[in-house]
Amino acid sequence: MIWDFLLNRGKSKDEAKKRLTLVLSYERKGLPPNFVDRLRDDLLAVFSKYPQFEVKKIEVDIKREKEGFDELWISIPFKQ
Repeated sequence: MIWDFLLNRGKSKDEAKKRLTLVLSYERKGLPPNFVDRLRDDLLAVFSKYPQFEVKKIEVDIKREKEGFDELWISIPFKQ
């Protein structure tokens, strides 16, 4: 259920707080709840065409900075 996702049953309260903050951040910005997943899928589709990138290790996240603003964080590593 949605509450299990938000509260992350069996995990720490800090993790549940992080998830709830993320959901609220999406709502404030008018982003769909699955924004990060959709963006990651789009990036995988684009970067999988280029052999120089380690597409399985692409990371997408929205992080809250200490200054109080949210930041879209994307990591697209090169192959070694």
